[in-house]
Amino acid sequence: MNSLLKNTFLAAVLSASTVLAHAQHVHEPNLNKPEWSAAYQPFRIAGNLYYVGTYDLASYLITTSKGNILINTGLAASAPMIKANIEALGFKLADTKILLTTQAHFDHMGAMAAVKKMTGAKMMVDAGDSVVLTDGGKSDYAMGNDTMLYQPVKIDRILHDKDVIKLGDMQLTMLHHPGHTKGSCSFIFYVKDDQRSYKVLIANMPTIVTEKSFSAIPAYPQITSDYAYTLKSMKSLQFDLWVASHASQFDLHKKHKPGDAYNPAVFMNRKEYDEQLDYLQKEFDKKIASGK
Repeated sequence: MNSLLKNTFLAAVLSASTVLAHAQHVHEPNLNKPEWSAAYQPFRIAGNLYYVGTYDLASYLITTSKGNILINTGLAASAPMIKANIEALGFKLADTKILLTTQAHFDHMGAMAAVKKMTGAKMMVDAGDSVVLTDGGKSDYAMGNDTMLYQPVKIDRILHDKDVIKLGDMQLTMLHHPGHTKGSCSFIFYVKDDQRSYKVLIANMPTIVTEKSFSAIPAYPQITSDYAYTLKSMKSLQFDLWVASHASQFDLHKKHKPGDAYNPAVFMNRKEYDEQLDYLQKEFDKKIASGK
């Protein structure tokens, strides 16, 4: 079976799964993290890249000449906030043409189905997260437990490592960074302003989310090699500025206060990025060494 036929068949299966899943009830976990749903003033990061998420759950808007791209949506209740944030910047939610996610966990996918319904935008996802996205998190190796954690979303395009997403004058390259989820991913692309262009990394940091030994997760037999691959891959990336899936992961609130002037330079801290990866490498190494 050629790759086009395989993708067509998989998309059909996933679409049918989504229809069935919609009939079931969603149980979004409550982890007592008020910062995940707290409001935060949207702002321009660099060029045509904007922060439109909550206080800690990062959502990014990339504007183009042919419509906009939205990456991540936070919790289910965050849809009105994201819409308001986009409008506060002078844009329209209805102009969203492409939806992306850095990982298929409920805290980044919660409002995705609602936003897709409001906009008609095309949902694109890393192949590794395609099944969990269409069953609403039920099959997630760490959190699922056969419980739907968010409303399933119909997939319009399945992405693989280094696939390019194009819209208007923008091109984003998806980087497959599995471990945190089977299809965790980062995005790398260029934006520009009146001064210069910037190579931007939206990084999905490979934090460990399971307390189980990696060898005790039959649903994800390649988890150890995936984390090892991702840590190595991310250390080799070159970029001008970086942000992440959570505001706390790149110290957003130390770098930018509501009302601050436009200043892309505050997001150019490569040393901080390397330190984060070094810490995560040590956490990974400790887990492997302990067998827990």
